[in-house]
Amino acid sequence: QVQLVESGGGLVQAGGSLKLSCRALGRMLSLKSMGWYRQAPGNQREFVARITDGGTTNYAASVEGRFTISRDNSKNSVDLQMHSLTPEDPAVYYCNAAGVSKCGLEHPDAWGQGTHVTVSS
Repeated sequence: QVQLVESGGGLVQAGGSLKLSCRALGRMLSLKSMGWYRQAPGNQREFVARITDGGTTNYAASVEGRFTISRDNSKNSVDLQMHSLTPEDPAVYYCNAAGVSKCGLEHPDAWGQGTHVTVSS
């Protein structure tokens, strides 16, 4: 299974910004889309943002206009720049890769281990 490694979580004040990064490890990877999900305590995991290998993006309504997703296909990496963070944003943020193939062989979707985002009011 393809491994995803996340970084960049932490504590930020309400209204502040934070950037999350994720990189897929391995060679000869093809990742049709990469994205971010989040899960707050007591809640189900929810979609945040996604970007295809062609650069098409989509966002959850709750983050549209505040978060920006970008990727570097040459590095198999994806970033999530978060601005204007609110007390509704704290969660464990998970990186996801879908449409995964390695050396031409299909692999299951991959998930990162999660990174914590905390927002203080």
